[in-house]
Amino acid sequence: MKRLQGKVAIVTASTDGIGFSIAKRLAEDGASVVVSSRKQSNVDSAVDSLKKLNLEVLGVKCHVGLAADRKSLFEETIKKYGKLNILVSNAAANPTVGGVLTCDESSWDKIFDVNVKSSFLLAKESLPLLRKSKGSNIVFVSSIAGYDPFELLGAYSVSKTALIGLTKAAAKELAPEGIRVNCIAPGIIRTKFSRALYESESAHEEALTRIPLRRLGESDEIAGVASFLVSDDASYITGEGIVASGGMNSRL
Repeated sequence: MKRLQGKVAIVTASTDGIGFSIAKRLAEDGASVVVSSRKQSNVDSAVDSLKKLNLEVLGVKCHVGLAADRKSLFEETIKKYGKLNILVSNAAANPTVGGVLTCDESSWDKIFDVNVKSSFLLAKESLPLLRKSKGSNIVFVSSIAGYDPFELLGAYSVSKTALIGLTKAAAKELAPEGIRVNCIAPGIIRTKFSRALYESESAHEEALTRIPLRRLGESDEIAGVASFLVSDDASYITGEGIVASGGMNSRL
């Protein structure tokens, strides 16, 4: 029996990159997975790809910053599957490049609205559903930059540090109810979102000097961590940040 058989999971921003890999892995491990992102065309494409693999998935368009979209995401999940066991909050934005104190106010607000506030609201709004199932889980996708800030991603790095704090606070609050809350801190993963960190030869070489394993990570390597965290194999783990960074510094 697959370890997530009978579970229902929502994964936000899951039509590409790390989110798509997480959705795929959870479904491969037996879960019914709700795939979502801002654009309906991207949702349709991802669902089509996953269904061709005979995986049980549902696609719902959801901009995590919009209350109506979040409400629809949960309503469509319950309409289709009748319950929710797992929430993986993966959506992130980074509209600016530069140091933290050079970030303009509008970019700061957008980064924190999407990366932190929306994760908080998704967790809060999912609780009535998660409480109805035994052994429910919330996973926030943070970043190695939350532990060791990237010079060119100053505000983004701070937002990812905030997710680590949210994980620890929510985990303590929900532990008496048996709901576990953890986060994953990926290193430099080969995705479109992070390509500025490795797309040029010089950037790639610079990145490799910071990674003891001397290679970039792949999305599927993060998906394996997510599947572990939401499974019974991790039943005594809560409030933790699992770093998957090829050995990059992760001391906060």
